[in-house]
Amino acid sequence: MTVKVRSFDEIREQFETYIGDIVYATMTTVDGKGRPRARVLIPVWETVDGRPLGWLATYKTPVKAAHLAGNPHAAFSYWSPRQNAVSVDTVAEWVDDLETKRHVWNLYVRTSPPGAGYDPGRFWRGGPSDPELHVLRLEPWRVQVIRGADLQGRIWRAD
Repeated sequence: MTVKVRSFDEIREQFETYIGDIVYATMTTVDGKGRPRARVLIPVWETVDGRPLGWLATYKTPVKAAHLAGNPHAAFSYWSPRQNAVSVDTVAEWVDDLETKRHVWNLYVRTSPPGAGYDPGRFWRGGPSDPELHVLRLEPWRVQVIRGADLQGRIWRAD
């Protein structure tokens, strides 16, 4: 059974717990012909003004860049063997300013939520100003959490 919630705060703790436990998300985008493409990545998340906001430190590959240029919607799916799951439907936007890159870098280092993240210096040795580091801002419009023990789901939607 799935229940709609009015406030993200109603599912925030479960969202953060599951993501911190699962860590890796499958990101899906679509090409110009509507064909999906999935890849496994580690986004980080924070809550701003009572709403979830995601960030993805990534390489700006030609496929990812082309897909998002044609359709900025991206879905992120988390799943654990206990059947706990989180689905996050977002609008993704490339952000290139150094201040934002520093902020995202720090979210990865401190892990956000706790358990998610990593040392981004392993991939971008030049730190937040490394020219190979690109950041996607992930604005969720729908978040669903599902508890595997009883398949109880809760959905939050942006207004």
